[in-house]
Amino acid sequence: MSHNDEQKNYESAKTPRAGQVKEVTSLANPIIKDLRSLTVKKYRDQQKIFMIEGLELIEDALAQGWSIKTLVVAKSAKGKIDYEQAAARCFARGGLVLEVPEKIMGSITRRDNPQLIMAVFEQQYHDFNAVRFARGDVYIALDRVRDPGNLGTIIRTADAVGAKGVILVGDTTDPYSLETVRATMGSIFSVPLYKQKESDFLNWSKQFKGLVVGTHLQGSVDYRSINYQSQPVVLLMGNEQQGLSDGLVSVCGKLARIPQAGRADSLNLAIASGIMLYEIRREALPMDERTVS
Repeated sequence: MSHNDEQKNYESAKTPRAGQVKEVTSLANPIIKDLRSLTVKKYRDQQKIFMIEGLELIEDALAQGWSIKTLVVAKSAKGKIDYEQAAARCFARGGLVLEVPEKIMGSITRRDNPQLIMAVFEQQYHDFNAVRFARGDVYIALDRVRDPGNLGTIIRTADAVGAKGVILVGDTTDPYSLETVRATMGSIFSVPLYKQKESDFLNWSKQFKGLVVGTHLQGSVDYRSINYQSQPVVLLMGNEQQGLSDGLVSVCGKLARIPQAGRADSLNLAIASGIMLYEIRREALPMDERTVS
């Protein structure tokens, strides 16, 4: 659908006509069964779609051009949240709008206290082979990350520092699970995601003209002493328990360590990623009025 066609549809759908909103009251409804299945990764992957909750995130996704398939609103939302514009945009893009009791909303999201509105969007993965790296570009590659909260927090931090994208290497947890999407706080709509097999990433790294930096407990270089400014950088972070695989360690131009003075023997992956990303991007993040002292 062209932008002009979408705009025409949007204008005509600003005030939904009778019959546009489909009321569903039964958990046995096939549409509800399909929506409930999206809490399982296998079904999300098969259909290449995912769920998000809350009006603010839905409007953010729509504003950034993500493709909506279904909007689900609780009957009790009327008068509490202003969802008409989101519904109009869903209609304009050929989507389905459902009105359901709160018990069905809770069943869909598997939560006791669900949000009053949720939506289904198409997943987005970008072509890593199409990336053209430039000086100052920073990407973070994640090796077999298992925790959805860690992944979501890292995506959010990558967004905050202006990283160009997140590369998921190997069997990484699903960025489109409800837990991960919640943890991104909307940054999943701003940060390009890429998927790579470890073997493909290793082959690519041989041709990469920038710097691959990995963190390692046995890292030989203090992370603050590395020159990150003269070339594009890929920060490589490992699995929560096992760290980086031996193969990925071998392609790192620098193996960095984050010094620790206390008794803790390691850092949380999301915290370590945040420390590294902010150091790599330090020169690109000048102090301004938003800086908190």
